[in-house]
Amino acid sequence: MKIAITSQGKELSSQMDPRFGRTRYLIIFDTDAAGNELKVIDNEAAMQAAHGAGVATAQTVIRENVNVVISGNFGPNAFRVLNAAGIKAVVLADATVEKAIEIARQNKLDAIEGASV
Repeated sequence: MKIAITSQGKELSSQMDPRFGRTRYLIIFDTDAAGNELKVIDNEAAMQAAHGAGVATAQTVIRENVNVVISGNFGPNAFRVLNAAGIKAVVLADATVEKAIEIARQNKLDAIEGASV
């Protein structure tokens, strides 16, 4: 399973970012791949104007062919884009990227049914 996690930093020990659209980084991790290889994406959408960051970040995630996105919150527009692409959205608060990956590997992810903010 390929997952994207919103992050405040570039390492596994980094704290998750509670914001989806304005997250500083997206950490892409494939739980089926050998080793702990991760791809770090500098989220350019975070620097956009007042509106549209969530949709732009969702489009970035879609291009990465992920199955699940883990973040603190998802706005309605971003959630609609992810949902339309068949990508599950999972809300997880106050965790590190490493903890989010551990939860994903244990198949303990509960997808949300709608926007969380």
